[in-house]
Amino acid sequence: MRIRPVATGVTAALMGLSTLVLSPSAAHAATDDHRTVVFAHRGASAYAPENTLASIDAAHRLGIDWVENDVQRTKDGELVILHDNSLARTTDVEQVFPDRAPWNVADFTLNEIEKLDAGSWFGQKFEGERVPTLEAYMDEVEHNGQKLLMELKSPELYPGIELQTLVELRRDGWLSKSHVKRRLVIQSFNADAIKTVHFFRSDVKTGFLGNPTVADLPKYAEYCDQINPNHNAVTRDYVSAVHGLKGPHGRALEVHTWTVDDGARAVKVAEMGVDGIITNKPDVVRDALAGASG
Repeated sequence: MRIRPVATGVTAALMGLSTLVLSPSAAHAATDDHRTVVFAHRGASAYAPENTLASIDAAHRLGIDWVENDVQRTKDGELVILHDNSLARTTDVEQVFPDRAPWNVADFTLNEIEKLDAGSWFGQKFEGERVPTLEAYMDEVEHNGQKLLMELKSPELYPGIELQTLVELRRDGWLSKSHVKRRLVIQSFNADAIKTVHFFRSDVKTGFLGNPTVADLPKYAEYCDQINPNHNAVTRDYVSAVHGLKGPHGRALEVHTWTVDDGARAVKVAEMGVDGIITNKPDVVRDALAGASG
């Protein structure tokens, strides 16, 4: 895996990104129907170790189009897929590097992270599964014909990760017209990170993770296409308030909620009008929604 220093080629990257921005109308033609979309949280993470290639493939076998992941950066500037800031919970880093607590992603090189087992903690059958690079992850999503809800995880810890991620996506073909139009959303709990993504690539669909007050929603609508709250914060009135605003591309804001693994709860939030449900058990949620609509 080649190392890509964060600052290398930034000027050229900016020029390249700016020349590829699509018009809002082209990027956001009406492509979605009105059903509630199901997103596999960190892949189908109830059935395979989260944020691994195995979790993407598990979602694919279940027939789930959309997967969600988390992007962070290594000590030597590589982008990898991991949820926690620490490697401890989902790898054997404590055994391999016992003297490196608290085992933060940012304190390890890619070469060191690639030595770790990211599957055994979940089950013996996944022994040897690795923490994927963003490049490898995107290749697998592409191979499966899936779509990606990408979270920039703790971007405040990784200055410049927004642009770096966009450059990587472009290199891997994920900022093409067809991908941007139908297969990619970038979200974060960090509003400034989403503003930055929108600044560099205004055609890319973006989401804010959280539940801003109704009074603050118009500010988010300037650079967000989605407001994505925890399911406990979802009410019919809140969803209606979000839907009542248009985002930066002239379309009604969407609501995608997380993390719902119970079929009955999934049906309830769907009845409140949410556009998408993020879940560790995408088959359970899909089947519950299908049963309710049938």
